[in-house]
Amino acid sequence: MKSKPTSFDIAYRAGVSQATVSRALRDSPLVNEETRRRVQAIAKELNYTVDKHASGLRRQRATTLALLLFEDPTPDDSLINPFFLSMLGSITRAAARQGYDLLVSFQQLSDDWHADYQDSHKADGLILLGYGDYLVSRGRLERLVQQGTHFVRWGAVVDGQPGVSIGCDNHQGGRSATEHLIAQGRRRIGFLGTASPHCPEFFDRYAGHCAALHAAGLDVNAALQVDAADSTELVGYAAMRELLARGAGVDAVFAASDLLAIGALRAIGEAGLGVPDDIAVVGFDDIPMARFATPPLTTVLQDTKQAGELLVDTLLAQIGGEPATSRMLPAQLVIRRSCGAALPADRVPPAMPDR
Repeated sequence: MKSKPTSFDIAYRAGVSQATVSRALRDSPLVNEETRRRVQAIAKELNYTVDKHASGLRRQRATTLALLLFEDPTPDDSLINPFFLSMLGSITRAAARQGYDLLVSFQQLSDDWHADYQDSHKADGLILLGYGDYLVSRGRLERLVQQGTHFVRWGAVVDGQPGVSIGCDNHQGGRSATEHLIAQGRRRIGFLGTASPHCPEFFDRYAGHCAALHAAGLDVNAALQVDAADSTELVGYAAMRELLARGAGVDAVFAASDLLAIGALRAIGEAGLGVPDDIAVVGFDDIPMARFATPPLTTVLQDTKQAGELLVDTLLAQIGGEPATSRMLPAQLVIRRSCGAALPADRVPPAMPDR
């Protein structure tokens, strides 16, 4: 044994590869718990510590990741989708746990955001949150692949997509939301959100919605779907007003995001209708304000904690020359009073969980 232990010494003792040791010491979710504990116990026994700066110099790395946040339409000046705020916290903590600094850069969609951060030594790789129109952004993603940039994006997993993405199972989430509404006796269920490949997340949620209708023997009525490309309360408000104006006799609405759903709640109230008595409402994302809506909003939760960990770990795998693949996380239905089937405890917003 050398006077100063190395990760190779730990790998030999643990019977795993050096790459597995690196992941285990970063608390990577890609290493099973038993192996992670064994590696960490050996590292503690050997008094092994990671010098991230020396490691970065040896590998010609910045030990910094760049998080590119893209502007979203908002009623205030933040221009940040509130869903991404919890994701930002999760990514920051995950990067810190793995010994990396995080450079956060706010981008306009019109900017040349595919510029090479790696060649300028600003960062070892990119995490992309939000990208606007997928079909427009696809060309820039392809250029990132062509120039060998390490990057991972949060978004739908699309066949033939450029690069790697971590996303939610939007189809399953959309199906679960609509199946729940059907189970509550709702039959004329509207959908607020653009059903187009330009917005693959919303498109997949709509496909899941339609699958649930078909499985229940219900027709997909085009009059019950209203496009809403931007995910804001104002867009949801306008879309719900349009749906009501069509006179289609809607008795429930599945909105492709919580912000759209919150806007829909206001439009329903202004029309003199009650939620959930007249129209049940379900959103998607489970942003913090969903539980404070009136009534508290039933929604589909995306696990931002696990998402942040996987985004960082997948990017670091690429940087380390290891294979990295796209992953879809399961979606979880969170039932509150906006659909008429919630526990009495939902009348008072519970304490915020540490997600």
